[in-house]
Amino acid sequence: MNWIPLQSLPQLDEILAKPGLALLFKHSTRCSISNVALERLNKSSLSDLTPSYLLDLLSYRDISNAIATQLKVHHESPQVLLVKDGQCYYDESHLSISAEEIEEELKKINTI
Repeated sequence: MNWIPLQSLPQLDEILAKPGLALLFKHSTRCSISNVALERLNKSSLSDLTPSYLLDLLSYRDISNAIATQLKVHHESPQVLLVKDGQCYYDESHLSISAEEIEEELKKINTI
């Protein structure tokens, strides 16, 4: 994976304003489950399919809160979200995060 660090609220606004798909991964550096989920995603090539953003949730809690508010999703950690045109079409958390499932969801969302 080629992660793009998500580090500011203006950057989040820019991502949500852009047309098309994006993957957001909210990662807690102190959580073993989050580390497992990140490792799973790092073995994938999802970033070849869509821009993929990594949020260090402990350093940027304000961005995590803004994601929950703006996309109307419940905060989880770790959490992966697929957004298109400023709307969340898919979110999953903890050990349910699967690169294969995300890839299938990307295909579905691309047809919307």
